[in-house]
Amino acid sequence: MKNLFLNLSLNRIIQRFSKSKKNFGHFNKVELGNVSPERSVPLEIQKPDYYYRFMPPGDSSGEPEIKTNEQIKQMRLSCKLTANILKACEDIIKVGVTTDEIDAFLHELIISSNAYPSPLRYAGFPKSICTSVNDVACHGIPDDRNLVDGDIVNVDISVYYNGYHGDCSKTFLVGNVDEQGCYLVKSTEECVNECINLCRPNLEFNSIGNFINKFCERKGLNVIPAFIGHGIGTYFHGPPEILHFKNNSPGTMQSGMTFTIEPILTFGGPEVEIQTDGWTATTVDGSRTAQFEHTILITETGAEVLTTPD
Repeated sequence: MKNLFLNLSLNRIIQRFSKSKKNFGHFNKVELGNVSPERSVPLEIQKPDYYYRFMPPGDSSGEPEIKTNEQIKQMRLSCKLTANILKACEDIIKVGVTTDEIDAFLHELIISSNAYPSPLRYAGFPKSICTSVNDVACHGIPDDRNLVDGDIVNVDISVYYNGYHGDCSKTFLVGNVDEQGCYLVKSTEECVNECINLCRPNLEFNSIGNFINKFCERKGLNVIPAFIGHGIGTYFHGPPEILHFKNNSPGTMQSGMTFTIEPILTFGGPEVEIQTDGWTATTVDGSRTAQFEHTILITETGAEVLTTPD
């Protein structure tokens, strides 16, 4: 689940990043389908405050939290569970399956693990996961649309377990994906992994966005600047803000910080528009996007990926 960063001030960023290409490959643009009713969560499962009352998205400004050893221990547990649940959905993502069926499968897996699906009711979000297909850049709501041959779909899983959130996502290939789609997905995963390898104490946060800018130039891609990484812990979204585009924002990484890195890359332009459901963000030019996400911990010597599955 991403921290929305749409703002009129992004116009200059969008103009700077626009390198729209006419040929985006072979795929089906997504039409929004029907959304099923909210799935229930057993009474005994610990829930975040926003389950009980509407709350706006978390504020990711301010000073990042330096976690204690006990907090880090709990983060490792919640993030490991999140990663294992994401891994478990690999076998069910295939041609003919609906994204609502993916949501149902993962919802049951999460609550059977005595955990809560973090997106559910977060700022009013109606489902337990996000599924973003093809030209849906972010926050896709699972519905009755069937996955078809050649789709790429990002599945974004966030889990609240023992009072702490974990967050990760992966873009999956459905059936026979064309060469451009495969290149986009592979390059996006490579980008995230290289960003993580940069991270260490005293590194400026803006190093991530500046690296992504150079990576995209080298790969012939663009980044979608409207969505950012974020701090995470007992809160779903908090400081620091991890901007995925070239920037000079202040702040440095310190041992004990936990945050996500989650760039969205595309062959097309950087502009997105929000659909009538208030959540689904699609590319204006109809180009596909891919995304990978990990939650990481800054250690004394580098970074540890907390969302690595068993």
